[in-house]
Amino acid sequence: MDQTYMKEQPVLKLILSMALPMVLSMMVSSLYNIVDSFFIARISEDAMTALSLVYPVQNLVNAVMIGFGIGINAVISFYLGAQDKEMADRAATQGMLLGTIHGIGFMILGIAVMRPFLQMFTGNAQIVDYGVRYSRIAFLFATALSWQLVFEKTFQAVGRMVESMTCMMSGAVINIILDPVMIFGLGPFPKMGIEGAALATGIGQAAAALLYLILYIANPLPVKYRKKYLKVDLRLWKKLYVIGIPASLNLALPSLLISVLNVILTGYGEVYVFVLGVYYKLQTFLYLPANGIVQGMRPLLGYNYGAGEHKRVHKIFRDGLILVLVMMTVGTVICLAVPGQLMGLFTANPVTMQAGSVALRVISLGFIASSVSVICSGALEGLGKGVHSLIISLCRYVVVIIPAAFIVSRFMGAVGVWHAFWITEAVTAAISYMVYRKGVKG
Repeated sequence: MDQTYMKEQPVLKLILSMALPMVLSMMVSSLYNIVDSFFIARISEDAMTALSLVYPVQNLVNAVMIGFGIGINAVISFYLGAQDKEMADRAATQGMLLGTIHGIGFMILGIAVMRPFLQMFTGNAQIVDYGVRYSRIAFLFATALSWQLVFEKTFQAVGRMVESMTCMMSGAVINIILDPVMIFGLGPFPKMGIEGAALATGIGQAAAALLYLILYIANPLPVKYRKKYLKVDLRLWKKLYVIGIPASLNLALPSLLISVLNVILTGYGEVYVFVLGVYYKLQTFLYLPANGIVQGMRPLLGYNYGAGEHKRVHKIFRDGLILVLVMMTVGTVICLAVPGQLMGLFTANPVTMQAGSVALRVISLGFIASSVSVICSGALEGLGKGVHSLIISLCRYVVVIIPAAFIVSRFMGAVGVWHAFWITEAVTAAISYMVYRKGVKG
């Protein structure tokens, strides 16, 4: 399949055709996360608490694997744009080799450390037991998850977005269907409780990886996984990790931020911790579509950058920014207009709804400015500038917002934390554009 369409077709049409499948599949994945938590909460409150404690470790594993996948995506796209088919094949093969090593390593590590990790946070033996039982099965599928993500980023690198969407959605849908069946023992299945939830997740991941493999065989990609390229290639490993490690940190930083903000908010009352949790649930429905645009842009940017089409790179960046600005404007209007109704989806407590309404109105003031950071960070990853992208994420999630939240809250209470969000987005937008310009010139 000829990839030259990536530098010939109209830019906006290309971005939309590659981004829309990603937006849809990520919305389904977001729905799966909510459904999974819903069914586990039906087992018991202890089971849900155990899942909450295991989640940061799972999130870290996912961040590392997805971040490394972004490295694979960028390197393959670059070599395809440079018309270097052999190096694109080498990158894909080495990516699969390293992905397998990552999966096996996380499987062993995840199972080994979970009990002492859980005991650091709770003395409740039932919660620890639930967490260990869930983790033991969930981490057995770490290699399947890694294969799924390597396939996903390889398919996306060559523009096969619809097939990627199909595989991603299939895994999520299978998980959603199997959750109640395996947790509660419906039909011929035995009642497995929290182990059933872990097994449903693992089967969904394995099914998605298998479907990718079937599609890879049935409809070959422009890049191939080749046995002759399995020999360790340290120079290529360096290229993959130079992008993959910063991308992994980018994905892990929000978890760090939430933990720190929870510590600050706890001093003003648990209601604010609840509100922050609700905000992060709601904001996924805004930032996930934005991330879909970024995923559509990455291979286009990498290909055209490798092909030396710098004017086209600029146009891809500009059109992607406009699309995200539109999304963020809509999100701002909704949060300003109906914040109470949004909070009402999660609580009927009028005090909490009022506190949440204030939070949504204040935080949403930074949505439009955040468009610049989101696009600059994603574009730099697509261009292979992982360290530059990490600088932006560090500003958004650590360097600016944590000191701002701490200082402003000293004067305004919990509301000061909400103001720290828009202050951070405004400051980071300016920094992001400067970092992007420097990264592109470099």
